Amino acid sequence: MMIQLKRNYFGKVAPSTDQSENPFIIRLPCRSMYVNLGFDPDPEQFIIASFHLESENVLKCAGFLAAESSVGTWTELTTMKNRIEKLKAVVFRKEGNFIQVAYPLELFEYGNIPLLLSDVAGNIFGLEYVSRLKLLDLDFPKDYISSFPGPLYGIEGVRNILKTGERPHVGTIIKPKMGLNPEETAGVAFDAYTGGCDFVKDDENLSDQKFCPFEERVVRVLEAADKAGEETGEKKMYAPNVTSPQFMERAQFVKDHGGACIMIDVLTAGFTAVQLLRSTGMVIHGHRAMHAAVTRDPRHGIEMVVFAKLARLAGVDQLHIGAAVGKMKGSKKEIQKIRDAITEDIGLKRVFPVASGGLYPGVVPELLEFMGNDVIIQAGGGIHGHPDGTYCGAKAMRQAVDAGMKKISLTKYAEEHGELKKALEKWGSSRVRE
Repeated sequence: MMIQLKRNYFGKVAPSTDQSENPFIIRLPCRSMYVNLGFDPDPEQFIIASFHLESENVLKCAGFLAAESSVGTWTELTTMKNRIEKLKAVVFRKEGNFIQVAYPLELFEYGNIPLLLSDVAGNIFGLEYVSRLKLLDLDFPKDYISSFPGPLYGIEGVRNILKTGERPHVGTIIKPKMGLNPEETAGVAFDAYTGGCDFVKDDENLSDQKFCPFEERVVRVLEAADKAGEETGEKKMYAPNVTSPQFMERAQFVKDHGGACIMIDVLTAGFTAVQLLRSTGMVIHGHRAMHAAVTRDPRHGIEMVVFAKLARLAGVDQLHIGAAVGKMKGSKKEIQKIRDAITEDIGLKRVFPVASGGLYPGVVPELLEFMGNDVIIQAGGGIHGHPDGTYCGAKAMRQAVDAGMKKISLTKYAEEHGELKKALEKWGSSRVRE
């Protein structure tokens, strides 16, 4: 059998025995009609996607990417050319591996995040000639944004519920995160609340396990929150994790028993789940569990800022964004970009940023310095691991917040606050990652 040599998409010689065997390798059409580096898209008529693209021929591959994610396919289309011209995505900027693609608004169904992702982040990651691809950002026209209701409460609404003025909120996760029964969970929550926590949430992997059934846990922790509120004179909030196929039923159970907040793992449950939960009228605490599987590689996947923007459109009121300190990867610049994306004025309420992941009192001043007061400082081990237990751990964290608000050094403040002093002796302090 004679092997014929054909030119592939990038002009390289590729062996083939039969053109019908793999027509993609033998001949992919030029995508020049999807590339116009002189084009200046109207930001109110196009969704703009920014990518890092690696390929043997970045510009040609970019054109193929634009075609595949809009109205094109692997071969030239000879029918409905006017329609294709009107709806095609256009690569309008290229700087090295950085490209930007403009997608006409008419391609999209308004208010539909799954469809948006299917378009701008669907098949393109599987294209053979893409070596690496990272969706860096999405910018939306005002008309598209307005098709989403966004957060029901946002920063201001949550503050109004808890009556916290302008100070940062202190939150915790029940630790150990697995193994405690409902009564034990409520007891730890009560200690955290009375020590100074405004907020307690379930861990992202706690749902309705046999050792801690969802309904009993919810009832007991809500009772603990009410009791702590009476003792402290402060309103307390609890976010049970409703992530499950029964997320709507579980949210309704929380509401029926006096709860005002629920938590959902945004990426594992999906943006549609968030959009549906908004109709319950409750505060939505969004956890970003699993995000690093998609966001961590700097040259492939999707940046967290994209997911943060979509979570805001979907309706979360609070969202984990990292902290640039502690145990989770993330630089100060990255965290600030995400924070700005969920708090900037786009016609929707501002999402409450949640800083989490290995936090403790010694990191609080630097955290507040670059994140400001509109932040929920979410600490698990940094509260429950205090030498004198959860109650004192919560007190130490509130003392660290007070010191930061008053611009007093932790060392100085600890001279008259024993809980903070013991926390500093155990963990010390840390600086943010640049």
